[in-house]
Amino acid sequence: MSTSFHQGTMVTIICEAVLQDRLIKLLQTLDVSGYTIIPAQGAGSHGKRMGDLAGYNTNIEVKTIVPPEISDQLLEELKPFQGTHALIAFRQNVEGLFD
Repeated sequence: MSTSFHQGTMVTIICEAVLQDRLIKLLQTLDVSGYTIIPAQGAGSHGKRMGDLAGYNTNIEVKTIVPPEISDQLLEELKPFQGTHALIAFRQNVEGLFD
């Protein structure tokens, strides 16, 4: 039995939770059909982000699967946020069960 899988580019953004509304608006502007947002904890070049107080020192992880050209646009649009907020973003080619 042969099963075909869809291919796409998964963009992962880990950033300060205060950016959530702006990121959702950006994704909508780029006509991204779906995304997942989860709370994130950890440490890095911006120090520990443990999310111990609601809305303070908290991070989120945003994931979306898009065509490669949309991932290019998304990453470009994220660059200005790095000047004022803790943010990393990366992309990976993926295949699986999604539309």
